[in-house]
Amino acid sequence: MTSENIATPSEAEAASAGADDRFLNELVARAQAEGLQLTGQGGLLQQLTERLLESTLEGEMTDHLGYDRHDPAGKNGANSRNGKYSKTAVTDVGPVEIDVPRDREGAFEPQIVKKRQRRLTSVDEMVLSLSAKGLTHGEISTHLAEVYGAEVSKQTISTITDSVMEGMAEWQARPLDRVYPVVFIDCINVKIRVLSTIL
Repeated sequence: MTSENIATPSEAEAASAGADDRFLNELVARAQAEGLQLTGQGGLLQQLTERLLESTLEGEMTDHLGYDRHDPAGKNGANSRNGKYSKTAVTDVGPVEIDVPRDREGAFEPQIVKKRQRRLTSVDEMVLSLSAKGLTHGEISTHLAEVYGAEVSKQTISTITDSVMEGMAEWQARPLDRVYPVVFIDCINVKIRVLSTIL
């Protein structure tokens, strides 16, 4: 191999970025040619998010069991894959239906989409922000449905805001120290001009 055939790291990164750009452009072009929306319900971003989450969950299961899917090493093993279950997760691109793998022993604890976790977005922070701005639970629910296509019930919104209220109540009821030292610092900045020069 000659030195002419060896790519420098910056050339390799540029080639990789070019390949990524070509792949993304081709993907978007195919979606548009097939009439698939890029965003919204059933859009390309939603489908990509769904596939990415499912691939990650499969990777987590492989790590958990110690062997790949259909690997002979898992044959007649102590624990193995045991099908999947479907769940809807609310993401930044809207709700996605994902298949979560499970194992025979029920010991698999997914990290990317935890058990009983339904929201993968900053919905909690958004609910608290909208609530702080004075929106009612019904208005918040309607807003999330219109903007994100996410059905968040009034009860869920109430649970989110109540959890913060509980924390605030605990903070307000905390025991206080008898003495709190306070330091006041005051300063005056005076510009003095001496012979046309500011000091």
